[in-house]
Amino acid sequence: MAVYTEVPEDALFAFVAQYEIGDVLAFKGIAEGVENTNYYLHTSQGDFILTLYEKRVREDELPFFLNLMEHLARRGLNCPQPLRTRDGEKLGRLCGRAAAIFTFLEGLAIRRPNATHCGALGAALAQMHEAGADFGMRRTNALSLTGWPPLFAAAEDRAEQVAPGLTRRIREELAFLELNWPRGLPEGVIHADLFPDNAFFIGEEVSGIIDFYFACTDYFAYDLAICLNAWCFEADHSFNVTKAKAMLAGYERVRRLEDAEAGALPILCRGSALRFMLTRLVDWLNVPPGALVRPKDPLEYDRKLGFHRRVESARDYGLVR
Repeated sequence: MAVYTEVPEDALFAFVAQYEIGDVLAFKGIAEGVENTNYYLHTSQGDFILTLYEKRVREDELPFFLNLMEHLARRGLNCPQPLRTRDGEKLGRLCGRAAAIFTFLEGLAIRRPNATHCGALGAALAQMHEAGADFGMRRTNALSLTGWPPLFAAAEDRAEQVAPGLTRRIREELAFLELNWPRGLPEGVIHADLFPDNAFFIGEEVSGIIDFYFACTDYFAYDLAICLNAWCFEADHSFNVTKAKAMLAGYERVRRLEDAEAGALPILCRGSALRFMLTRLVDWLNVPPGALVRPKDPLEYDRKLGFHRRVESARDYGLVR
């Protein structure tokens, strides 16, 4: 989440008046994240989230995301629900952008998750995969194998400004993954961005999952690889195998990985590390002037990628069979 678009009070009041959620009492921007503009909205009837969709989210893809959240909620997953206006619409326009208002989820994002949090997150991820099994829409993952070379092309000329040798490392990794990316693994709806700031906890239990705007149709195990990268490294960049073992065990309590998925996990972890390194690199080099957003360090994922290159099998991540 982030704030790219400032919303004047009169425009906000007019937009909220289309909904039956009472009068606006307070609102403030949410600075975390990098994708859309988000505001915390407090009205006389409760708390809500207002989202304005920025340029990276295509407006014609919004029905996929909104319908997915409704579908997952019907299957028992706690996630934000788009409200409908008095005219029954889930989407409107505010400050020249598509916009929607969502239910507010209780709980807190955990900045320093422990192994118990990671186990609960693994189970919640598998529950999401199971809940989305009968979702009728598909969306191609534009940030998978075929999407990485264009990202690299957008940053290649300036990558050496970020770190010496980065250009070579990215080029070599792209070539390796092109040759070794797995085929035919089980797939379905994945979150594709389930970082600690996108999962809420009450105590050590997951109370909700948010921010589905990278959700797409791809390998379930790739989603798990993204979570291993996002949750199981420490601040000193070391890999915490205890957390990873708990996450994998939590996932398999709900959905057991097939042997081919387990075998592909090191490659999928390399791919997910490269994906986030590339998008962070592009964002690092192209922060919009005046945006209230903190760009994330692409070199964090360069270091994670270095770890995954040394991994020999899923056992190194703590997978027990």
